[in-house]
Amino acid sequence: MKLDKRSLFIGLHESPGLGWKRIEQLLSWDDNWVHALDFTPGDWIERGIGAELALKLSRTLTRSWIEERAVQMERAGIFAVTIFDPEYPLLMKETVRPPWVMYGIGDINLLAAPSIAMVGTRIPTAYGRKVCRELTESLCSRGLVVVSGLARGIDGQCHEAALQCSGKTVAVLGTAINIAYPPENASLYRMIAKQGLILSEYPLGTPGHPGLFPQRNRIIAGLTYGTVVVEADARSGSLITADAALEAGRDVFAVPGPITSPKSRGTLDLIKQGAKMVIDAGDILEEYEGLLPKLMEKKEKNRSNGELTDEERRIYHMLEQSVCTLDELLMKTEWEFGHLHSVLLSLIMKNAVVQLPGSVYKVV
Repeated sequence: MKLDKRSLFIGLHESPGLGWKRIEQLLSWDDNWVHALDFTPGDWIERGIGAELALKLSRTLTRSWIEERAVQMERAGIFAVTIFDPEYPLLMKETVRPPWVMYGIGDINLLAAPSIAMVGTRIPTAYGRKVCRELTESLCSRGLVVVSGLARGIDGQCHEAALQCSGKTVAVLGTAINIAYPPENASLYRMIAKQGLILSEYPLGTPGHPGLFPQRNRIIAGLTYGTVVVEADARSGSLITADAALEAGRDVFAVPGPITSPKSRGTLDLIKQGAKMVIDAGDILEEYEGLLPKLMEKKEKNRSNGELTDEERRIYHMLEQSVCTLDELLMKTEWEFGHLHSVLLSLIMKNAVVQLPGSVYKVV
């Protein structure tokens, strides 16, 4: 029984009992893992799998199971990116333990976009909320994607601020890709899925567990050029993200706060340990001067591609939020096909929009 190598690899990743190290071990043996659907319990045991798990895998890892999982993801609007795919983020590959597979809902192009992580306490002060929003707006205005963890407090504030200023944001979950946690951020989850990207290494059906969240933090750090800790006490989980950034050789930034505030203890300690102190967004942006002019040149080019009409500007703003198919644009605008096609053609001629295979459109 043959199956596409990529689909089989996703099936291995989703098989209960096959964690990161076991898959690494399996891949290190030889290329025969591509015949895993035909493995007997003995074949699994030869590859270092215990007898009980070997028996379970030989019974459950089947073509029909893998195909059923793929259908479930497609219906839920979920895509998967494996470490062997060209869409897999290069920065993530450079980390100590990159996820074998990441699941997403939303704009896959954000995986390749220059980004900054912003994290902090779940119970921020008014000062923390204000600083968080100001930094997010400034970073987004320079074309950077803001990555955070959809948690209560600073994380949620970052995502909201990015969306409100028409910026881009990625939420990395510590739960299965289809679970919005905490529940009060369910609305925010849906907005990010439409205008940004939801990301998780945990597939559909993964049971919740507190231990998944620290693992999530290595992805937040690994996707980005640097991590900004906005406000954190001495035991804040956001400090785990800072540690992951250091382990991956990425920049760590910290916002100073009042020495009398427990919520500033973690960030002040980071600064003492060598993290760069952030007074405003310029302290972050100056570290990426070689990158940002290209981002700004691209944005200015879009703005200077001739005067856009009101109708062209409407379509352009829709595509700034996310790539859209022709059918999706027809539904959103409620225009006649011929009229929409004419506007899109004009935008393409002005080099403001490009058409991708499958009648999909995106801004340049």
